[in-house]
Amino acid sequence: MAKVTLYVRACQDTGVINLRFRLRDGRTTQFFHPSNIEADVNDLKKLTNEGKPKPGVRIYNKDLVSKIEEESQLLLDAYNGILEDNLVPNIDLIEERIIAIKNPVKKVRQKELTLLERFNKYINEAVALNIIQESRHKRYKALYGSLERFLKIYGKIEYVATEFTPDDVLAFKSFITDEYLLVPKHKRIYAGLPSNVVPKQKRSQNTVVTMLKAFKAAYSGFGIDYNPFDKMPKKYRAALLREQYEEPICLMREEFFKVLNTEVSEALQETKDAFVLQCAFGARVGDFSNLSMTSVAVDDSGIPYIHYLPQKTERTNTRHIETVTPIIKYALEIIKRKHFDFHILNYISGKDGYNVKIRRLLKFCGIDRPVKVLDEASGNIVEVPLYEAGSSKLCRKTHVNIMNEIQIDRYAAGLHAAGSQAVERYISNTLTQHFILMCAAFNQPLYKVDNDLNIIE
Repeated sequence: MAKVTLYVRACQDTGVINLRFRLRDGRTTQFFHPSNIEADVNDLKKLTNEGKPKPGVRIYNKDLVSKIEEESQLLLDAYNGILEDNLVPNIDLIEERIIAIKNPVKKVRQKELTLLERFNKYINEAVALNIIQESRHKRYKALYGSLERFLKIYGKIEYVATEFTPDDVLAFKSFITDEYLLVPKHKRIYAGLPSNVVPKQKRSQNTVVTMLKAFKAAYSGFGIDYNPFDKMPKKYRAALLREQYEEPICLMREEFFKVLNTEVSEALQETKDAFVLQCAFGARVGDFSNLSMTSVAVDDSGIPYIHYLPQKTERTNTRHIETVTPIIKYALEIIKRKHFDFHILNYISGKDGYNVKIRRLLKFCGIDRPVKVLDEASGNIVEVPLYEAGSSKLCRKTHVNIMNEIQIDRYAAGLHAAGSQAVERYISNTLTQHFILMCAAFNQPLYKVDNDLNIIE
């Protein structure tokens, strides 16, 4: 609990001095506040450090004691008010708050929205107008939470959008990168957050860049002629928003079949089912985790398939073209057994999330081929066993790699330039052709089902 005492350093035995006050809160927090209260040294000798009459003293300067009591309470009110606003106290902020309490004015609400209010308004309007879907909505809300904590901790909670400068962008980048280091210092701010929201480790560069890109996009939707990212020199902005990627890592065909055919413990079975199923579809983990039995359909010829709108292209996919992927036989068996009910997909990252369990699965299956990855701490490329680099991203790359092994180079004949629409027309696959290719690539038998997903041939 905060406590205020007098801080008198004068060595004189007589005369008048200006009083100073010291506020302490625990062992590490203390602030010194000068006042305009003049006190006679002889009057102070009759008072305790708290400004109260010493025991046995009956004659003392009552007016001075009253002024000390008022100033002490004023200092406490300013400090506690700052804490209640979830701001980080400092002496300048305390003095500003004291002046505001001493000189109350009727606060007129500014017409201009704060940065947080404008951001929240943008999110709500984007959802209402169906500009963003649920997944992007969640990412924006997470970004909003990080921004709110940043503004609170650095005393900028009342910033309007045009006050957020390029320097603030750089400070925000550093904040979201190493936010986990601030948690012990600002327990009051993080105390009420769900445990999965509180950062526990350094965020990767690509995660930080993704958040900054989302922030830049949100600013563009604020409806104002200002964006701090646009105020940066182009080369600095490009460097700030540049993601780093290692050489693509995926399972080779024989490695995938080793995982598929390895019997695992009950603790790893759900991970294996989810992993090999995601490899069969090549879906990004956000799309994969949203699949359900309503995502499954059967065409007129009896071929089962999944269909969904990819999240990554939802803003540019104005025609709402779905991704359609046939279901090969082993995938159908998992779907009928699990109905897409994978609890591990509730937590993709984290100490015991889907990505960590994928690494355990790959290690158990002996997938230890050396691969090169970027070590973000040192910035160097290092060699590690493949299982240490395992994550849900492997699934999409593995799917593509397995399919590539049975594909013909579209432009090998040299008859058309890369990207030619004529070539695209020649090689466009029907669902049946896609199904046949997938069955061949994944070494699965051809089959057909009825509308209840029962195999009929």
